[in-house]
Amino acid sequence: MIAYLVFLLLTGVERIIEVVVSTRNARWAFARGGVEYGRRHFPWMIALHSGLILGAVAEVVLLDRPFIPWLGWPMLVIALLCQVGRWWIIAVLGHQWNTRVIVVPGLGRVVRGPYRFRWLPHPNYLIVAVEGIALPLVYSAWITAIAFTVLNAVLLLRFRIPTEDRALAALSPQVSTP
Repeated sequence: MIAYLVFLLLTGVERIIEVVVSTRNARWAFARGGVEYGRRHFPWMIALHSGLILGAVAEVVLLDRPFIPWLGWPMLVIALLCQVGRWWIIAVLGHQWNTRVIVVPGLGRVVRGPYRFRWLPHPNYLIVAVEGIALPLVYSAWITAIAFTVLNAVLLLRFRIPTEDRALAALSPQVSTP
């Protein structure tokens, strides 16, 4: 259990690093006339993502969840692959990546890396959804996995994706930016 709790702690540290990158990118975007969309749902997103990690900790500790090797090891691999995918997205989007929805007028929509697949317009949200299942299930925290998945789909993504779509529609024609 200690190794899993350390893994969750490291995941939390990774999220803090994301916030630092996001804050830097937000300053960059606003300095270039960036416009933010959907500010009202952002605190809920922070609460939900924090709740994923805290819920997994609480469920594993308080409900004494077991590590089930046939479930835990594959979920660990999937959770780690989600981290790789997330940082691929951050690298591809560069200054345009943000935890908030901020668009800079005149910049084209990125259509390379995972964004080149038109059938998957929001790869980051797919990664978040998969991670929201995998991360808790590493140590069989199934209540947290279900709660995050339902809340993410029902309360957050139904607002976040349309907000992002509206923001992206405001961009110039879809061209890949350097």
